Amino acid sequence: MSVSARGLNHAAALDRYVDVMEHLQADHLEALATVYAPGARFVDPFNDVRGIAAIQAVFAHGFSQCPWMRFMVQARAVDDDRALLRWRMLCDASPGGLSIEGMSELVFGADGRVVEHVDYWDPAAQLYERVPVLGWLMRCIRRRLAAPASATR
Repeated sequence: MSVSARGLNHAAALDRYVDVMEHLQADHLEALATVYAPGARFVDPFNDVRGIAAIQAVFAHGFSQCPWMRFMVQARAVDDDRALLRWRMLCDASPGGLSIEGMSELVFGADGRVVEHVDYWDPAAQLYERVPVLGWLMRCIRRRLAAPASATR
């Protein structure tokens, strides 16, 4: 369990964050204000924003593109004021539907809310390859750049 010099339990803060994210719904984005600090920064492959309203806008856009969007945290680690999450975002409820796997690095502020959130995931492999012509091109590039032993992937 991680307890900082100020006595804040970051493991508990991470548990609260995961609970909010795994239950997040398009019509309840105000829940994000309970786990993000007012000036928090959120970064992913497409966005780099600051503030609760901007973070809510990113998730609102996500729900507009993927109405069934759900997050499932698969693993977590916390060390002092930093946490790492391995997650899967499901875009729809169908068995073969779009899902994206990634990692998030979170930094907690003094009050236990997230002050910085950086997502790491590969849009080329997980999104672009689903687009017919672009997908073909991305697969060709991937095969060309892959080491010989992994080229059969």
